[in-house]
Amino acid sequence: MAISQFSFPTAITFGPGARHLAKDHFLKEGIKNLFVVTDRALSQLAFFREFIAELERAGLKLHIFNGVEGNPVRAQVLAGVSALRAAGAEAILGIGGGAALDVAKAVALMLHHPGDIFDYEDGKADARPVDREIPPWFAIPTTAGTGSEVGRSTVIADDTHHVKKVIFSPRLMARAVFADPELTLELPPAVTAATGFDAMTHLIEAFLAKGYHPMADGIALEGLHLAARALPVVYKNGRDLAARSDMLMASMMGAVAFQKGLGIVHSCAHALSAVCGLHHGLANAVMIDHALPHNFEIAHEKFARLAQVAGSGDASSFIPWLSRLKAELGIAADLVALGISGQNLDALVAVASTDSCHLSNPAPVAENDFRKIFARALRQSL
Repeated sequence: MAISQFSFPTAITFGPGARHLAKDHFLKEGIKNLFVVTDRALSQLAFFREFIAELERAGLKLHIFNGVEGNPVRAQVLAGVSALRAAGAEAILGIGGGAALDVAKAVALMLHHPGDIFDYEDGKADARPVDREIPPWFAIPTTAGTGSEVGRSTVIADDTHHVKKVIFSPRLMARAVFADPELTLELPPAVTAATGFDAMTHLIEAFLAKGYHPMADGIALEGLHLAARALPVVYKNGRDLAARSDMLMASMMGAVAFQKGLGIVHSCAHALSAVCGLHHGLANAVMIDHALPHNFEIAHEKFARLAQVAGSGDASSFIPWLSRLKAELGIAADLVALGISGQNLDALVAVASTDSCHLSNPAPVAENDFRKIFARALRQSL
């Protein structure tokens, strides 16, 4: 597979070995002092050490910040900003999954913007404007899930309650992305499944989201077409480079498409991450076939389109197809299978109800609707 270069609107270098072209890009841009944001586990891997050595041989001065662990939280952003100021680097490179890339974006934002990161929360009535200098940042994704590398928002949780908050601005987009599917070849099957379902959830919910955005709809449908075929393949054979490439592309397409909006599944997933510490992709995967029926009646024609591109049959077959795919990928059928008890029901409902993602859901969602959805996933009767 050849390397391709295109902009949409982020400048993207895509294909096996794309990471090796990053050093030439930095030098061409006149960047000599680079601040690298990554997660602690990834920084210990051989590929990371080899890549860092490659950049250093090219003459780049590097400062490694590997303080990202789990879901990104405010404290990680503060530590990153402090380290960046001490380093005096002129640009930021995020390497990793969605957490590392979200922290890289947030660090870039807060280097010159005053106040607290949550002062810039999207939808907040008195939110501060994103109107000051943001240093250039670049992305090398290592998972195919969030698509954060091409997104225009960062999702950061507070340290105490772990409630996720979205900070949005087109100015947060990466200057350039080097998307190399070779970096996803070693992902374990469980991580492949969870991140892959995260990408699929973005694609599905973006298409279902209310509002007029045919361009996002088209991207969402083609992304689902790629992911529906590639995800079972990479789960069984992680070394299939063509399928890994399709999943990486589908992940980016999902992040582009969800500028239109997301929906009820993401509100449920954000609650599960906050209340139960569940990985975001896994939370989406577990909840998707429990939450989506809420939209079926109002969006029947759209479910027919989703079923068509996924190859599952007619509209009524789409959600059962998702349930079968979950089983095929070893994903828990419900929350009980993950050991989550009904004692969490009230807290889950409270967090999901205040989450902003469901505001673009095609069917209105009330607190009692969330209660029914979570109760179903907890095998409880109301």
